[in-house]
Order: sequence, then C-alpha cells, then structure tokens
Amino acid sequence: MGLPEPIPRMTGAEFLALERGAATKHEFINGEVHDMAGGTPTHALIGANVTRELGMRLGGRGCNPYSSDLRIKVEETGLHTYPDVSVVCGELEFADGERDTVTNPVLLVEVLSPSTEAYDRGGKFAHYRRMPSLQAYLLADPFTPRLELFIRAGDGFWRLSTAEGLETTLVIEPLGITLAVAEIYRGVKFGPPPPHGAPVQAG
Repeated sequence: MGLPEPIPRMTGAEFLALERGAATKHEFINGEVHDMAGGTPTHALIGANVTRELGMRLGGRGCNPYSSDLRIKVEETGLHTYPDVSVVCGELEFADGERDTVTNPVLLVEVLSPSTEAYDRGGKFAHYRRMPSLQAYLLADPFTPRLELFIRAGDGFWRLSTAEGLETTLVIEPLGITLAVAEIYRGVKFGPPPPHGAPVQAG
C-alpha cells in the first residue's frame, strides 16, 4: 500500500469508527489516515498462494492464516494496517471490544511492489518488530521467485534467510513448517519490473 497525502489527524478510536463503515481499506499511523491502493493480479495471486500453502502446512497445529482482510494493530506504535497475510497461533487477541482488529500475529507476510518495497522493508518492519508476539516476517518478490524471511532471534536481533529460485524451499522455524517457493509462485507469469519512476499499483 502507498502513503499519499493524509487527511486530518485523528485518534485510533476515531479511525476505527471511520474504518468500520468505510467501503475501502486505509492504513492509520501517527494520527493520519492513508488510502490503500488496490494490488495487481500478480500481487493478489502470490498472496492467495501464500495463504493456501500456510493453511495446508499449519493444519492441526493451532495456527491459522488470514488474508489481507484482517486488520492488525501494533499496540506500541498505534499502526493499524492490513498485511497481505497474517498467521495467529492460539486465541486471537483484539484491540477493543469490537473483536475485528488483531494484536497478536506470529507471522506477517507482505508481497512487495516498486512503490511500497522501501516502506515494507524499513518503516513498516520497524513497527512490526515492536509486536511481542511476532516471530517471523516474510517478504515475497513479485518479479522473481524470491522469498526473504526475517526471524526473531533469542538475542532480540532478526536473522535473515533467503530462498531464490523455483527449486528452493524456506523453513519457517517458529511455525515448524517448510514452504516450497514453486508453490508460492504457482501460476505466476514473471515479467520485468516497471521502469524506474513509472506509475504502479500498490498493494
């Protein structure tokens, strides 16, 4: 998702009241509400593949994957957003009594795009790292079969593992599962990224 010009500042409670009646999704941070643009078909397909594969691998483990319809809140920073895929283990924990904004994901997944990659890798990940429940953060490249996985290490640092190529696999240790890159990119037709500075759809 992109970060265009914000509308006037508001509180988190005011945002949720607005968002629950909105026809489109928004991100909320530092008192500002930002539109979330629609994604490309490739972006949507990769997200759906990730959700499917996680669902198959996590069956019977007490963990469930959720699509980008699930709103996540980072309690410590106030970020409200919609990751492409979220995984929660055990009972869902909610931000308020409406029980529609979750605060305890174990894994978050973002499918990159040229317009959002810097944010997903930088500022957004900085927010996500403040969630005590989060153990893993997965990034999927839409232009080449490449997955990057950040896992929270015991010393508080995050360890990076990369799987590149359709023949490779990636172990998500906190969940005890392995993902095949070929399955994450099933049906994806790869093409070159847009020229630098060209308009792209965010997601």
